[in-house]
Amino acid sequence: MTLLQTILLAIIQGITELFPISSVAHAVLTPWAFGWPLDPAFLKEHFLPFVVLLHLGTAVALLLFFRADWLAFGRSLVTPGAGTARRELGLVAIGTVPAALIGLILESRLRALFSNVESAAFFLIVNGFILYLGERWRGRGSKDLAELGWLQAFLIGIAQALALVPGFSRSGASMVAGFWAGLNHEASARYSMLLATPIIAGASVLEIPKLVRGGEPGALTTAVIGGVVAGAVAYVSVWALMRWFKRHEIDAMRPFAVYCWVVGALVLAIARLA
Repeated sequence: MTLLQTILLAIIQGITELFPISSVAHAVLTPWAFGWPLDPAFLKEHFLPFVVLLHLGTAVALLLFFRADWLAFGRSLVTPGAGTARRELGLVAIGTVPAALIGLILESRLRALFSNVESAAFFLIVNGFILYLGERWRGRGSKDLAELGWLQAFLIGIAQALALVPGFSRSGASMVAGFWAGLNHEASARYSMLLATPIIAGASVLEIPKLVRGGEPGALTTAVIGGVVAGAVAYVSVWALMRWFKRHEIDAMRPFAVYCWVVGALVLAIARLA
C-alpha cells in the first residue's frame, strides 16, 4: 500500500474502531470503494497484520485517554484497600479471554474474509440491527462497571468476539451486551474501551512479526506511520464518543445503526450491479 492510501485508511480506522460501525468492515470496504489495485495475495496474507498495526495506534490512544484507570489498576495490585480498581481490572481480564481464544482458534478462517466485500457489507447490516435492537431492549441500565458480575463480564467478552468477523463492531457488540447486563451507557462505553486495549495489544504481538517477515519492502515503515495517524484520530474519537454516551442516554445507538444499514445496503447493491 502507498503512504497516501495508508494515511486515509488510518484516519478511517481511528474513527471506526471506537464508534460502533466496525473498523474491520471499513478496512475491507475502503480499498474496494476507492478502487485500489491491491494484490489478492497481500489481502489474504498480509493485510490483516497491516491493519492490526493501525489498530495498535488506537490501543495506545486508548491507553493514554484512560491512563488514570490503568494506573489505578496497576496500583491496585500492590495497594491494600483498592477493591474497586482491582475488581474492575479482574472484569477487564475476564472480558478479554473469549475473543483472545476464539481469535487464536479461528485465525486462518477469519483471514480469508478480508477480501470479501459482500460478506463485510452483509454483516455490517446485521450489526446495525444488533445496535438498534440492543438499544430498544436495554431498559434503563443503572449499574456502574464495578457492579458487573463475573459471568456477565465473560458474556460481554463473547459478544466482543463477534468483531473478528468483518462487519460486526467490537465496540458495538460489547456495549450492547453491557446494556443487557444492566450497565448505563457511560459505564458500558468505558468498559468497551478498556477491553479494547489488551485485545488489540495481544493481536499485535501475534500479527506484526508476520508483517516484518513477509510484508512488502517498506510495508512496516508505512504501517507505523499509519498507526501514529490512527492513534491521533482515535484519541479525538474516544473523547467524542464518551461525551456522546454521557449526554444521550436514550437512542444513543440509533444513528450508528442507520449508518450501518445505509452503507451496507449501498455496498451490496453496487457490488451486485458491478
